[in-house]
Amino acid sequence: MSIQKAEAVISIGKRSLLMPAWIHAALASNDRLKLFLSVVQAAVAHAEHPGRQALDLAPEMGAAQGDAAWLSEMPATAMQVDGAVRIPNLQRFARRAGEELGVMARPVLEAQDSAPRERVQYWLAWLGKIEGDRLTREQLHALTAGTRANGDDSLHLLVMDLHRQLAELERALATEDIDGAHAWQVLPEDRLRIAAFMRGLNRTAPLRLDHPGLGTAATRDGEKLLLQNDIGANDVHVLVVQVQALTITVSYADLHRLRFEFFQSLLEPFGAHWDALQSRLEPSLNDGQPFIFGTARFECVDEESLDAALEGIGSRIVFLIDWNRARKRLLPFVGKDVAVGVLQEAARLEFGHMAWLRCGGEDLVYRAMQAVGARAFRIGDRLDAVLGATDAHSFLVDVMRLASQAMLSGKPVAQVSDQTRLLLLRFVRQRSSEFELLEEHAAYCHALAQAVSDALEHDVMNTSYASSGAGHADLAKDLAVRAKTWEREADELVTRAREKAQRQPRWEPFARVIESSDDIADALEEAAFVISLIADGHQSGWNEDIRDTICGLAHTVLVATQEHIKALAIARDLAGGNDMSDSDAFVAATWNVLRSERRCDDLLRDARRFMLASIKDSAALMLANDLAQALELASDRLLAAGYMLRDAVFGKEAERA
Repeated sequence: MSIQKAEAVISIGKRSLLMPAWIHAALASNDRLKLFLSVVQAAVAHAEHPGRQALDLAPEMGAAQGDAAWLSEMPATAMQVDGAVRIPNLQRFARRAGEELGVMARPVLEAQDSAPRERVQYWLAWLGKIEGDRLTREQLHALTAGTRANGDDSLHLLVMDLHRQLAELERALATEDIDGAHAWQVLPEDRLRIAAFMRGLNRTAPLRLDHPGLGTAATRDGEKLLLQNDIGANDVHVLVVQVQALTITVSYADLHRLRFEFFQSLLEPFGAHWDALQSRLEPSLNDGQPFIFGTARFECVDEESLDAALEGIGSRIVFLIDWNRARKRLLPFVGKDVAVGVLQEAARLEFGHMAWLRCGGEDLVYRAMQAVGARAFRIGDRLDAVLGATDAHSFLVDVMRLASQAMLSGKPVAQVSDQTRLLLLRFVRQRSSEFELLEEHAAYCHALAQAVSDALEHDVMNTSYASSGAGHADLAKDLAVRAKTWEREADELVTRAREKAQRQPRWEPFARVIESSDDIADALEEAAFVISLIADGHQSGWNEDIRDTICGLAHTVLVATQEHIKALAIARDLAGGNDMSDSDAFVAATWNVLRSERRCDDLLRDARRFMLASIKDSAALMLANDLAQALELASDRLLAAGYMLRDAVFGKEAERA
C-alpha cells in the first residue's frame, strides 16, 4: 500500500488497518537509510583517499530505486575543501533521508506510548538544517557514529533502534493468510466473515488479469471487524468494510462521481442503503483536489444473509478497476448513459471490461466497423446511430463477454477480433432500425384504418347516432383530429428515414418504402376528414347498399394494412437469414395485399353505382364519392408499398447470396 493510499484510509477513520503496511514500508525505508549512510561514508572515504578503490555498493543499490542514479555518483564526485567534504547532492540526500526517517518511525510512534518521539523530531529537524554541499567532521559523526560513548546519539543509532522496535512490532502482529486476505489480531468468528468476503473477491478477481490491486487487509478494532481493499493505484480510491454483529458498513472514497454512482448501483442488489455523499478535501491527497466519500449500511437478518452480503460486496470490487478508462473508450460509440449501462451489465454478468481493454478496447470495435464496410458504416458514424441504442448496448456487452472468455482461456487477441467482426455483421444483418421505422409507420396506418372502419361500422355520420351524450358531428370531428395527429407523427418517421438514407446507402430502398407508405396514411386521414364533413349534415340519400359498400371498402383496407404489417414482420426475419418457410409466408402476405386492392377496385365501382342511383344532393354525392375514392386510394398505396418492400427485401437477399 502506498503512502498516499494509507493517508486516504486514515482520512476515513480506519488507522488500525494500516499497521502491517506501515511496517512493510518502514522496513523498506530502513534499507534505504542504511544505504544513504553507506554512500555518505563512501563519499568521505573517496575524498580523503581518492586513489583507493571505491567501496562497492552495488548489492545495496537495489533498495535505492529512483535514487540509484544520483546516489551512485556521489562518492566519485566528493572532495576535500577547507577541512570539510564537498558532496554534490548533499541537500537532496538530507531531504530524502528525512522522508525515509518519517516513514520508518511512523509505526513505532503509532504503536508505543513511550516511543522516541522527541528523538525522531530532533533528527528530522537536524537533517532539515543541512545547507550547501559541504559536510563537516562533526556532522559526519552525528550521521554515522555507531557507539553510544558519553551518551552521544546519531542518526545511525536511531535507525538501528527503530529497526529493532519494528521487528518486535512485526512479531507482535502475528499475521496470517485467510483465503488471500492479510489478517492479524482477529477472532475465530471473524475468519468466517473474512472467508465470505474473500469468496466473492476471489471469484471475480481473475477478471482484472494482471492489473495491480485487490489486496485485502483484515483486523479487529474493538467490537468491529475491519476489511480494507486496495482497489488500485489511485491514492484516494479506497474501500473499507466494517462488520459489527449483523450490520455491515462500507466506507468508500473515489475521485469520480460517475464511478461512485456506478458502485452504488452494483451494491443495490445486496441491500445497500447509502448516506448522503460528501465532497472531501485532504491537502495530502489527490493534489489537494476534492474527492467523493460515502457510506453504505447493510442490515442483515442472520449470519447466512450477512455472509451473502459480504460475498456480494467482495465480488463487485474488481469492476471498479480502470472503470473510468473503459467508460471513456465506449463514448465514441454510444451515449453516456448507455456506456454506463454496458459496464453495469458486464459487471452483473461477471465478465467485466478489463479483457476488452486488453484486447484493444475501442480499436477492436473500430476494426469490426471497418470490416463490415461502407454499406452499413460511413466515416464518422457512431455505432448507436446505425444499430440503435438498444442493439449497440447488446453488441458491446457481447464483445466484452467474448474478450473475457478469450483472455481467461488463453486465446489470442486476433481470435477476439475475428469474433467481434462476425458478431457485428450478425447485428447489422439482424438489426432492423429500418424495419422498426416501417413497422412504426405501419402501426399508424393500421390505427387510422381501424378508426375509420369502426366509425363507419358504428355509422357516426348518421344524424340519429349518439353515444354517451355526444353528438354524431362531435364524434366525427374527434376522429378527424385524432387522424390528423397520427398522420403528422407518421410524417415525422418519413423525415427520419430520408435523413438516414442521405447518410447510409442501405437505407435508400427502405426510405422509398416508407415514403410510399406515407401515401397510405394521407389517404386514410383524408377519409377521416371526409367522414367529419359528411357527419355535418351531408348524408342525404345514403341507403343500406351505399353504407354496406363503404363499410366493406374500409374493412378491406383494414385487412390489407394487417397483411402489410405481417409482411413487415416476416421481412425483418428474412433479413436475419431464416428458412424458406418465412419466404413463402412473406410472398403470401404481399399477394393478400394485392387481392385486397382488387377487391377495393370492385367495391369502389359498386359504391359509385349505388351513389348515382340514390344520392341526389350534389354535395352529399361529391363527399360520398370522395370517401370511397380515399379508401380505394389507400388500398392502391398499400399495394405499391408492398411491391417496394418486396424489392427491398429481395435486394437484401441478393446481397447475401
